[in-house]
Amino acid sequence: MTNRRYFMKGAGMSLLSLGLTGIPGFLLRAAANEKHSVSFRRPKTLVFIFQRGAMDGLMAVTPFTDAHLSQFRPTLFMTAAKNSGHTPLMDLDGRFGLHPAFSGMEPLFHEKRLAIIHGMGSPNESRSHFDAQDYMESGTPFSKGTPDGWLNRTAKATGSQGTPFSAVSLTSALPRSLYGDFPALAINNLNDFAIQAKANPSMANLAAKSFEELYDQTSSSLLNKNGQETFEALQILGKTDIRHYIPANGATYPMSPLGNALKQIAQLIKINVGLEIAFAESSGWDTHFNQGTDNGTFARNAKDLGASISAFWNDLGQYQDDVTLMTATEFGRTVKQNGTGGTDHGRASCSFILGNDVQGGVVHGNIQPLSQDNLADGRDLPVTTDFRTVFNEVAKKHLEIRHDADLFPDWKANQISIMK
Repeated sequence: MTNRRYFMKGAGMSLLSLGLTGIPGFLLRAAANEKHSVSFRRPKTLVFIFQRGAMDGLMAVTPFTDAHLSQFRPTLFMTAAKNSGHTPLMDLDGRFGLHPAFSGMEPLFHEKRLAIIHGMGSPNESRSHFDAQDYMESGTPFSKGTPDGWLNRTAKATGSQGTPFSAVSLTSALPRSLYGDFPALAINNLNDFAIQAKANPSMANLAAKSFEELYDQTSSSLLNKNGQETFEALQILGKTDIRHYIPANGATYPMSPLGNALKQIAQLIKINVGLEIAFAESSGWDTHFNQGTDNGTFARNAKDLGASISAFWNDLGQYQDDVTLMTATEFGRTVKQNGTGGTDHGRASCSFILGNDVQGGVVHGNIQPLSQDNLADGRDLPVTTDFRTVFNEVAKKHLEIRHDADLFPDWKANQISIMK
């Protein structure tokens, strides 16, 4: 027999996968008849942005005083000098410069809200996009057989009772990092609730049962706590004017998939449906050809990422204390440019971490001079910070997860003091 907690935590996903207008009438009537007020606690929220395609960390955050880099990148190298012939880098600390397309994020760095981890990557040396993404999202860089993702394990480790919206991906399909036993939603668009529940076997079993059968196993008075939260979530979303949402503080999101995703994440945070884990993605970072400097493929992607993050942060307003945002990419690019004005698959890249509980205003990590002898395989920025070190510390400290929770199997955690 399906127990009530499992039904109400899991069936919320199955119900919403129909879209709000497709929910059986008897369930909507039951929700409408409930008189209790919304009682979700205001949780901490971790927002994770995956940059698919492998971002060039050396162009995003450039060690512009390194003479080796200027030699390796005769047409791609950028400096902070005003007379360089291109829009100058934004000088962060006299050594590293932020690409000008990230201009919306520069104030956050100097306000000490934004931190950068440079030299971050996977200990697995695969240069395959598919494999590297799988290893990073599963959190097990030497095992392809891991059934769940690191964000799903994180959601379980919070120890909260959870709501139907505890773990949400603003994508058309559930990402690898949210596979697992903890119920997670993939919402393509809040306006029509195009939700998919793929890759979650437990949900497939529930979906096979009739809603009436499952509903009969719950209390008719809806006294079960998780049941109340599920119906409260339906009430909130049913009464919220999602389509005509106006961002706060004059925030203007780019008209892009990432901008739209972060805008909807901000909405879910503000309407207080219990969001703890949010996932979004940014694509197009595979810059083999015509990478450009202040214009070109990289600059377009960087502008979208920077403007989307800046708008999201401004939009949050009073909710900023509750949110930490983190980016990651599967690997970096070669230190040397190639013959087609681009860079090839490399090793380490960098990560942006934004929040009021972050040790911001610092480029963290260990980046040695980029001489030939210091390069991995004689061509790449070496991985000096394991991605699990960053993911583990950010998730545990921000979400207040107990110290012994095992987010990354078969790995011994260490600290880098990225969080306060």
